[in-house]
Amino acid sequence: MKPPRLFTFDRGGIWGKIGHTAIAKVLVMAISGAIGILTSRLIIQNFGLDAYAQYGLLTSLPSLIPFADLGIAALVFNVVAGSDDPRRDEQVRRTIITALRILLISGPVIILVGVAISLFDLWPVLLGKALLPGGATAALLCTIVFGSVLPLTVGQRILVGLGRTGTQVATQLVIAPFILLSVLVLIAVGVPAGSYLSVLSYVGAGMVSLLCIVLAARAIKPMLGSAIKDLFRFRTVRNVAFLAIAGPNLIQVIILPIATQLDRVLLSQLTVGDELAQYNVASQLFGIASQTIAAAGLALWPFYARARATSQLISPMKPALVFLVGGLVLSGAMAALSPFLVAFISDGAIVLDGWLIFGFIVFVAIQASKYPLGMYMTDERGLRFQILPILIMLPLNIGLSMVLITTIGAGGPIVAGAVSALICQVLPYLWYVRRDLNARRASRNGGTEPDIGI
Repeated sequence: MKPPRLFTFDRGGIWGKIGHTAIAKVLVMAISGAIGILTSRLIIQNFGLDAYAQYGLLTSLPSLIPFADLGIAALVFNVVAGSDDPRRDEQVRRTIITALRILLISGPVIILVGVAISLFDLWPVLLGKALLPGGATAALLCTIVFGSVLPLTVGQRILVGLGRTGTQVATQLVIAPFILLSVLVLIAVGVPAGSYLSVLSYVGAGMVSLLCIVLAARAIKPMLGSAIKDLFRFRTVRNVAFLAIAGPNLIQVIILPIATQLDRVLLSQLTVGDELAQYNVASQLFGIASQTIAAAGLALWPFYARARATSQLISPMKPALVFLVGGLVLSGAMAALSPFLVAFISDGAIVLDGWLIFGFIVFVAIQASKYPLGMYMTDERGLRFQILPILIMLPLNIGLSMVLITTIGAGGPIVAGAVSALICQVLPYLWYVRRDLNARRASRNGGTEPDIGI
């Protein structure tokens, strides 16, 4: 008797999965966004604008080190999504063991790097003028918490591979209430913790990782428990070969955050006004749109991985157009609401620059169109292709950001990010996908078998 599949693949199911994930993310972001706006207002009113600027700076650090898992997430996604029965699949078990071993090494290494940076007093050099007294200690604490909970993030990878991205998204709902309650407690007891507020974000993220690994363990029971038992049996249980997939993905997750998330650091280094605070507020608001799209886009990864495992040809062109329109609608709506929301958050202390708003609208739309293309390109060949354009994007984005900061201020980095993503990601990805689709069509029944539309 054939074992039941945990991941159901069908031609019409993807939009349901995307819709479910998007709705979950919208609800999470709506609730978390409203709570986050209130939290930001409380931080500004009780700890000051400088504390809020540093809070945004330090909470963005994980986006600069997503390479912590050494790219193993890509392998977990592909192997779990491609399995008929992840509860009993030996390849899934060995992949999880490999991922946990890597994360158990990577986490302590990150902590040691943070300690070394603190010992040599390099945090002010790395993070710039926005760092307050005590900010270096806060940065170290953030690093310690991040590295400590890193092994738990394998649960999130498993859930996404199972096609349960909506569930993974829903768990994030615990972060914003936790931070708000913590800030309220600090205010109530009068603790001068303005420099250390960012640590709360890392603790909240750790709570999410713990919840996800519990849910993942239940979903593939008894697979995760079996993997943990064999974790240190290095001689009898070998790691899977992961460099072919994880290697290219690692390069991506090293370069992309540096290219797209150095904005705050550059603003901290190159400006003396409220540009960083403006960027923090805009990023918080437009993040509601961009994170919703990112979550929906990630739901496509296991879909395309499963399609490859079942030899089905599925084009990402129509989804890319749908995502582009969705990005414009969501970012446009946020732009319309931004004057009222910013006034409430900052109590009138911050006004967003026009270039900043325009830049975020374009950036969200371009990033949205990229997701279906990138999720299609998650096999070994597609991941390898993405490396060169991303390597080109890094110096282009940093150089253009530095130029535009001096000319248009707070909007400079996000405009640079939009231009760089269009030139170095969207356009090359479109070329690759068209070429790959044509080649696959030609190899299947003489090119007569049509693509599956989604």
